[in-house]
Amino acid sequence: MVGASVEDYMTGKIKKHELTRRDKEEDRMKHVRVNDANIEPVFFAYPENKEIDMIVERVTAGTPEYDFVSVDGVGHHFWLITSEEDIHCITSLFAEMPAMYIADGHHRSAAAALVGAEKVRNNPHHRGDEEYNFFMAVCFPDSQLTIIDYNRVVKELNGLTPAEFIQKLEQNFIVEPTGTEIQRPKNLHNFSVYLDGRSFSVTAKPGTYDDNDPIGQLDVTITSNLILDEILGISDLRSDKRIDFVGGIRGLGELKQRVDSGEMALALALYPVSMKQLMDIADTGHIMPPKTTWFEPKLRSGLVIHKLH
Repeated sequence: MVGASVEDYMTGKIKKHELTRRDKEEDRMKHVRVNDANIEPVFFAYPENKEIDMIVERVTAGTPEYDFVSVDGVGHHFWLITSEEDIHCITSLFAEMPAMYIADGHHRSAAAALVGAEKVRNNPHHRGDEEYNFFMAVCFPDSQLTIIDYNRVVKELNGLTPAEFIQKLEQNFIVEPTGTEIQRPKNLHNFSVYLDGRSFSVTAKPGTYDDNDPIGQLDVTITSNLILDEILGISDLRSDKRIDFVGGIRGLGELKQRVDSGEMALALALYPVSMKQLMDIADTGHIMPPKTTWFEPKLRSGLVIHKLH
């Protein structure tokens, strides 16, 4: 856990890859204002640093301050870094990094930073070292993170029969039947489609995407443009009620079950985004489509609290 700088967020040193919605920001801001504290940590990634790794390895070789398994079956192991020398060293090493990357918690980051900025404006004696100038985050090196796939399920086929849908799909994709069980996508630009009790391997044809475009090369972009929008008429992933999103942690069986039950007409399994793709997009100032990345496990709220006063 670290205290991330509000100024670094406002100036873009803490980089984001997703758009935030003002209504969700305001909801989170109320939570921070009422508690006058950060209760939920934001999840950051940073470029791997061997010196930080060495300090963490040395500290975690000792006995943790807290060590328990929560009701969701996730183990939590928490060590305190109390050495002033270590704290100074870690602070200096983070200060030298060109950027930090929000992995999970864009609305939490925005809310915490905006409340901090409010407190700056409302304090005529502001110094710059008050607790509200920082918000709570947990940081992991990029080399230790794996992004899990974030899949889609759709309620209806936009008036098409399953056969008509597959026929339209073949215009931009190579479509191969794979049986009755959903297969995990093999690589980038390969997807799995499940409908009507059948599974298909679907590969984007050359020329339907641009690998030199950091956004255009994303599988979420390809499927959003060529399947969800062009075939199914779903252009706004944020508000269209015909689509839902399923984190890969729930497994492919969740996708099959929701289609077989009749709740959904189609499931679309995607290959996960890489950390390199995420960081490249953040570095170039681009924004990923919604519901692109899924990180697990979710860090437990309330384990650590950062008071703003």
